[in-house]
Amino acid sequence: MSGSLVKIVVVEDDPSLQLMIRYNLDKLGYDVSAFPEAEQAWEFISRARPDAIVLDWMLPGMSGIDLCRRIRGTSSLHDLPVLMLTARADEQDSIRGLDSGADDYIAKPCSIEALDARLRALLRRTQPVKQNILNFADLQLDLQTHRAERNGRALTLGPTEFRLLEFLMRHPRRVFSREDLLQKVWGSNVHVELRTIDVHIRRLRRALNLDDELDYVRTVRSAGYALDDQA
Repeated sequence: MSGSLVKIVVVEDDPSLQLMIRYNLDKLGYDVSAFPEAEQAWEFISRARPDAIVLDWMLPGMSGIDLCRRIRGTSSLHDLPVLMLTARADEQDSIRGLDSGADDYIAKPCSIEALDARLRALLRRTQPVKQNILNFADLQLDLQTHRAERNGRALTLGPTEFRLLEFLMRHPRRVFSREDLLQKVWGSNVHVELRTIDVHIRRLRRALNLDDELDYVRTVRSAGYALDDQA
């Protein structure tokens, strides 16, 4: 895993649900550590602070509510983003979870897309400055100044290639079809031939890669493209 990935701790005692959440968040490019109990999670986050925590309400031993309160009472962790994940859907339970210090609340079962959207929104609210800089391997993208670098070398990118690289860096290692990229980067109201995507991918590759450098833009036959640092 690249050290630039967003680090998420998942605390969920249901083994199948924990595995599903971890697998899917990992596919989306998060760096995920998962624990079945609050005490184990506490030992981990008190040594290595993550970027956010997805926390089940009902846990063996210490509850998710109690762990959330402990986090809020610790100076080095008091602003750690907490997303409460629980089967409890009652409004009063939601209020109690938020009152304990949770930043947001999502009821099980939920789709991984909904969980990802909540996490991204939470990270945008709690880390607004950090979001101006995107990092992947030795790539850095400054969204405020519209500058791009690879290993300290300035990259010359057109506006479309910049948007394309930004999208791929926000979703590392995830494969996107041409249709996906057209929708996400160009928008639904723009009429562009699908093969135009290939032209911009070639331009992006030329801008990113010197002769001896790994090509991060991976072509997946019959599927699309992905940003990947695994040779």
